[in-house]
Amino acid sequence: MKNEGTDSTRRIPEREKWNNKIEYSLSIIGYLVGLGNLWRFPYICMRNGGGAFLIPFLFFLIFCGIPLFFIETAMGQFSGKGMLQVWDICPMFKGLGFGFLVPNLMWNVYYTVILGWALYYIGNSFISPLPWTTCDNEWNSHNCALDSSFIGRLGNPDTFSYLDTNGTDIATRHLNITSSLTLTNQNVSWITAQEEFWQINVLQMSTGVHEIGHLNWRMILCLLGGIRYSYTALYTTNNHTDQRLTLDGSINGVILYLRPDFSKLLKTQIWIEAALQVCYSLGPGSGILITQASFNKFDNNLIRDSIMFSLIGEFTSIFSGLVIFTVLGFMAGEMSIPLEKIVKGGPGLAFIVYPEALSKLPGENVWSCIFFVMILCVGLDSHFVTVEALIGVFTDGFHRLRNRRELVTVAWCLGSFVLGLIFCTQGGIYIFQLIDWYVAALSLPIISFLECILLGWIYGMERFSKDVNLMLGRGIHIFFRVCIMFVTPLIMFVLIISTLIGYQPPTYGSYKYPKVAATIGMMLSILPIIPIVIFALVAIIQAEGDSIYKKIANALKPTSQWKPVNQEYEAVCKENNVTNMNALEKIKLNLLGETNI
Repeated sequence: MKNEGTDSTRRIPEREKWNNKIEYSLSIIGYLVGLGNLWRFPYICMRNGGGAFLIPFLFFLIFCGIPLFFIETAMGQFSGKGMLQVWDICPMFKGLGFGFLVPNLMWNVYYTVILGWALYYIGNSFISPLPWTTCDNEWNSHNCALDSSFIGRLGNPDTFSYLDTNGTDIATRHLNITSSLTLTNQNVSWITAQEEFWQINVLQMSTGVHEIGHLNWRMILCLLGGIRYSYTALYTTNNHTDQRLTLDGSINGVILYLRPDFSKLLKTQIWIEAALQVCYSLGPGSGILITQASFNKFDNNLIRDSIMFSLIGEFTSIFSGLVIFTVLGFMAGEMSIPLEKIVKGGPGLAFIVYPEALSKLPGENVWSCIFFVMILCVGLDSHFVTVEALIGVFTDGFHRLRNRRELVTVAWCLGSFVLGLIFCTQGGIYIFQLIDWYVAALSLPIISFLECILLGWIYGMERFSKDVNLMLGRGIHIFFRVCIMFVTPLIMFVLIISTLIGYQPPTYGSYKYPKVAATIGMMLSILPIIPIVIFALVAIIQAEGDSIYKKIANALKPTSQWKPVNQEYEAVCKENNVTNMNALEKIKLNLLGETNI
C-alpha cells in the first residue's frame, strides 16, 4: 500500500490506498479462499444431497451472497472508512461496527492456532516413517490400528491377514492380540494411528472442557511460529489434483460428491445449511469486506468485483470438494466400508483423514509436507486479511498510529499469542470447537439483515444509488435493488428464525458438552448483538428532539461526516428529497429510481 499523506508531523496522516488493483484482488481472493473451502463445504455438500446441494447453494449465492458483498464494498469504497467509522451513515447503527469486532477477535486468535497445528505437521513430515503411520510410538495405546484399512480388515475375520514386509503378523506385534481375542471391531474399540497422533501427541486431549489441564509446550512454540508467519502474506495454489485422481477408488468419491439426491431439496435443513455456508464463506456481516474496499480507488468497478470475487470464492469451494472426495473415495476402498462413514468435517478432515490418505502415496513425506504447507498458506492468507482489518480499526480510530503501524502490528501479535495460550492446553480443542460452533451462528445473519434494512429502507436505496453513481457513473441495477430491499433481508430473517428453532447443543466427536459450556457458548453467540443494542439506545438518547419519535428519526440520519472520500464530489452528494412522498411513492422511488417513475 502507499500512504498519501505528507511528511509533516503536524498533519494527520492520510489513509493508505492499494497501489494497484492486483493487490486488492489478491487480498480479497486470499480472504475468500480459506480453510472453510477445504474442510467445511465438502462435508456439508455430501451430507445434503451431493450435487443437489449446489442448487440452493447457488441460489443463495446469487440472491444473498453477491448483494451483501456489493453492499459492504460500496460502503467502504464510497466513504474510505473502515468497519467502525463507516457508520456515520446512520449513528443508530454504529453498534454494528463493534458487533463486527467480536467474532473477528475470536477468529484471529483461533486461526493462529490452526497455523500452529499445520507447522507441527510440517515439521513431522520430515520424519521417516511418518509418525502418524506407526503404532510403536510412546504415545500409542494397545488399541492402536496402523490405519483405516486395518480396521476394515478386522471387520472380515475370514479374510483377515495383515503382514509386514518380513511376513510378521502386525496385529500380534503391535496390538498384543492373542488367539482368544475375536478380531472384529465390535469387540475392541480401535483407533487409527492418525487419530492417536492428533489426539494424544498433538493436542494431548483431556477428557472434557472441564479439564483444562497443563500447557502443551510444543503447541506454544508452534503458536509463536503461526503468529510469526501471519506477519507475512504468502500463498500456494498448486493442489496436485492429477495425482489424487489416479488413486484407486477416487472416482467413487467424485460420484458420491456430485451424485444428486433431489429428494433432499424437500427438506428445510439443506436450504438452511446452504444459506449459512454462503454467509461463512463470503464473510458478509464480518466487516472485513468494508475495510478492504475502503482502500480502493474511488472509481473502482465494485459491481464487477462483487460478482467476480463471489464466484471465484464459491467455485473454489466446489473444486476443493472435488479434490478432497477423490482422496476419500480412495480411503473407502482401502477400508472396505461405505465412504459416508469416513467423511468428517472440520479439523478432523485436514489432520486425520488426509494424512492417512497421503501416507499411501509413493514419497509420502513429500506429499504430506506439500499438503500441510498448502494448509499453512491458505490459512495465512485469510488470517493476514483479518489481522490487517483489525489493525485498521486502531489506525482509523487513533490517526497518529498510522505512522506507527509496525509497532501496532507487533503489539497485536503479542496480544494474540497471550490469548491463544488457552488453546494450547489439554482442553484447548474443546474451547476451539465451542467458539467455532457459536461465534458466528447468529451474528452474521443478524448483522447482514440489519445492513439490508439500513441501506434499502432507512438510508434509502435511491440515495445509495446516487452514491454509487458518483463512483461508477451509473446507479444500482434493479436486480440489486430488489434483492437488497426484499429478497436478501427476507432470507436472512428466515435464517435467523431457523437457527434459533433448530438449535442443537455442541459436540466434539462423541463428546457432549455440559450445560454450563453450552450456556457460555450461547453467551458468545449473542455477544456481538449486545453493542448493537447499546449503541442504538445511546444514539437515541443523545439525538436532538423533544419526543422519542423525533429522537429516533434524527438518530437514523447520516452525520455530516458521511461523505465521499473523494472531496471533489462532496458538493454533488445531496440529500435524497423524498420527505414529501408517501410510503408507497418512496418504495417505488427506491425500487425503480428517479428516471423510471
